[in-house]
Amino acid sequence: MSRKKKRERPDPASLGLPAGGVESHAHLDVEEFAPEEIGPVLDRAAAAGVSAVGNVFLGPAAYLAHRDFFKDRPEVFYILGVHPCDADKMAAGDMAAMEAAFRDEARLRAVGEIGLDYYWDVSTSATQQRVFREQLELARSLDVPVVIHSREAERDTLAILDDMGFKDRPLVWHCFGGGTWLAGEVFSRGWLASIPGPVTYAKNTDLAEAVAAMDLSRILLETDTPYLAPEPWRGKRNEPALIAFTAQRVAALMERDPAEVWLTTGDNARRFFGV
Repeated sequence: MSRKKKRERPDPASLGLPAGGVESHAHLDVEEFAPEEIGPVLDRAAAAGVSAVGNVFLGPAAYLAHRDFFKDRPEVFYILGVHPCDADKMAAGDMAAMEAAFRDEARLRAVGEIGLDYYWDVSTSATQQRVFREQLELARSLDVPVVIHSREAERDTLAILDDMGFKDRPLVWHCFGGGTWLAGEVFSRGWLASIPGPVTYAKNTDLAEAVAAMDLSRILLETDTPYLAPEPWRGKRNEPALIAFTAQRVAALMERDPAEVWLTTGDNARRFFGV
């Protein structure tokens, strides 16, 4: 009986990108990673040229339970918010807990990922919209950036942001997967777009077309670890080091040098998050 040959997948460090890249959006405190794996995962990211990682905590309970995973890793900064799919589970004291966390922890740099998700039928749209508005108001009161999650809800998300007066405020559209229309809506309001691994997928032609036309000064890069691994690691658990392949693809689409894309998006992220 013949055995299927194991596919060889390249090491992201082999791309030779310099130190200075920023992984702007990862979930390393989820069950896909054992706590003892986090150090080696971050070491692999550093070897691939990643100098800072934004870990997104999905709610105050996760933040309080898991923040010590990163106590000895100063390259990790924090993002905290209630995901729209968890809006129905939001407890009465969660907003106060988040506000207290931001006032007590300098590594918390943005409210997110927050917004609307009409793809997964787990929280009602009315509840999502209410919780979204409450968290936007929290971000405004704290004067911190916002990280947006929007899936199959782009027009409602934009309408709420407009109604809340967020034009030209510091805001990034996480896991940007839209085409030229959404890119125009985001950039015309003075916001940033964060480009994820699916830009490497051959069938994502609308996303590729949009990214090719973007201004490099207006984008960040992310993995959304542990999800959405880029080619050639698609289908495997994602991790911050693999952002190097996303940078390579974005550079090809923009017809720029990969190191330029890598370092410029890193600088964009450092300015946006203040890290």
